[in-house]
Amino acid sequence: MDSLYSKAHIRESLDPQPSPPDEDIQWLAGASPEVVSRVRASFPSRQVPAAVLVPLVEHATGMTVLLTQRAETLKDHAGQISFPGGRIEPEDEDAWHAALREAYEEIGLMPHFVEFAGYLPDHRVITGFRVTPVVGFVNPDYQLRIAKAEVHDVFEVPLDFILDTANHKSRQRKLGDLTYEVHDIPYGDRNIWGATAGMLMTFRRMLQTRGAKPR
Repeated sequence: MDSLYSKAHIRESLDPQPSPPDEDIQWLAGASPEVVSRVRASFPSRQVPAAVLVPLVEHATGMTVLLTQRAETLKDHAGQISFPGGRIEPEDEDAWHAALREAYEEIGLMPHFVEFAGYLPDHRVITGFRVTPVVGFVNPDYQLRIAKAEVHDVFEVPLDFILDTANHKSRQRKLGDLTYEVHDIPYGDRNIWGATAGMLMTFRRMLQTRGAKPR
């Protein structure tokens, strides 16, 4: 069965350019301005520019989201479920090209298998990165070569599963003396959480509020 959302709707729902510097903490949409302000204040003031690729694989049976599980030996976010990505380097033309480069370096995804779709708003993370998520449509004939030093595993999750609120698990997160609500997305024996889940929640809100009606 086809996914609820067409490529055209996804394109129309995304930003054509990266978000400006004053737009962030999008994963706390719905939180009070006080909570957002306190969370922002707890993050490191220095923001290292980074980019991730949000890969939507175009299977005939419906789109899936390609995700990685990071190696346990990494310094940052070890063992977490994440999108392929990393720092934006000086030689990168923009966030899109940085995301493509990182996806190739981490999982061997060749750039010619990926078609640009658009941007999600930047997300700040507690480790000091300001992450620009770039959505791309991926040809299902893609081939991978996983860099085991960085990535433990690669897997796909149906996009419709991720977008279905029945599959979202609410929990309370503490940051110092502040408690606020976040959502995880359990999938089998894996748990999508943190910044990755936040980006997917942002993606869901954008699909619901922008673009043409889903078919």
